[in-house]
Amino acid sequence: MTVGEVVLESLTTGVITEAEVGWLASHQELFSRAEEAAAIRLGRLMDDGEVNLGCRIANSDTATAQTHHQHVLSDWIEPLGRNRGTAAA
Repeated sequence: MTVGEVVLESLTTGVITEAEVGWLASHQELFSRAEEAAAIRLGRLMDDGEVNLGCRIANSDTATAQTHHQHVLSDWIEPLGRNRGTAAA
């Protein structure tokens, strides 16, 4: 899990799960300045009621979106993020 994944998923669905909030809280000392700013922004959106604490229920549209999310994660986000440089050349 990354801050970007949590923020994008929360902004897309309007929901952040308890597990995601817990992960953000427990890893905040490791955040870069940009990640910290994104987490603060997410907290403000929660305060304003734009993002709500809850759960996500999967349906057929969600399954399609999840497949797309995994594609974006593996093809676009990971090469730029935490796994950069770990792939065999």
